[in-house]
Amino acid sequence: MGNTLGGGKHDFIMVEDSELWDVICDGPYIPTKNAEDLLLTMPKTRKEYTDADMKAVEKTFRAKKILVCGIGPDQYNWISASETANEIWEALQTTHEGTTQVKQLKIDILTIVYELFRMKNDESIAIRWATPTYCFLA
Repeated sequence: MGNTLGGGKHDFIMVEDSELWDVICDGPYIPTKNAEDLLLTMPKTRKEYTDADMKAVEKTFRAKKILVCGIGPDQYNWISASETANEIWEALQTTHEGTTQVKQLKIDILTIVYELFRMKNDESIAIRWATPTYCFLA
């Protein structure tokens, strides 16, 4: 998930606590209990949390804190509506890397540019690359 954006951030998070990356990728841990006389589970109240539940919930908040503290004020506006570390990560990925459709469009454009690339007989490499024809791809 997120090779371009995730490289450095992934390593930083893994050094802090390897389980935080699972929280970011899989979403938050929500402690649950079995409902009486039903085959359903329901969220526990905070008073019902075990020590293990509390540690898992703390990891959820630590993951979110690491992501939020690692961005600037401009990026904060992109993720301010996100409630979980997973939502924050996906918002940052989409902002920095684009959606799958945007990525595919960039690949298609670069492929076309590559296929249409031609030098004239009297043109040098320096002159060819000095023309701003392909600046929109940066």
